[in-house]
Amino acid sequence: MFQKISSYISAMALALTLAACAAPGGQPGEMEIRTGVIEQITPVQIGTNHHSGVGAVVGGLAGLGIGSLIGAGTGRDVAMVLGTVGGAFAGNEVQKKYDRPVMGQQIIVRTTSGVLVSVTQPTNPNLNQGQRVYIEGSGEDARVVVR
Repeated sequence: MFQKISSYISAMALALTLAACAAPGGQPGEMEIRTGVIEQITPVQIGTNHHSGVGAVVGGLAGLGIGSLIGAGTGRDVAMVLGTVGGAFAGNEVQKKYDRPVMGQQIIVRTTSGVLVSVTQPTNPNLNQGQRVYIEGSGEDARVVVR
């Protein structure tokens, strides 16, 4: 009975993990490109976009699956609990390595229409104040690139 439940939980976790990794939307649409001149560049730190707790959940589920392969009866139950706890701890530690902020830059660009646009992106040493640039995309996906 317990093995059947753990199999269902493992299958559900795998399905949720795969669904979370899927790209949103369908095919990419047209990209908006604007032109302008860099008015200001300010160094900033950019937080990660990793979801907190995912490492612990995935590690715990992996530990549960591995623990279910060990022993029988009460020994198997203990192995599953220890595997879940150990896997969750290990998964959380691995995720911490990827949660460090990265250096970036906030770039203020005056477009040819006179509008100021602010874009925060990873550091690009090829960008300088007064330089003519393209702004590709919009919203959080916007990037400033050399013209």
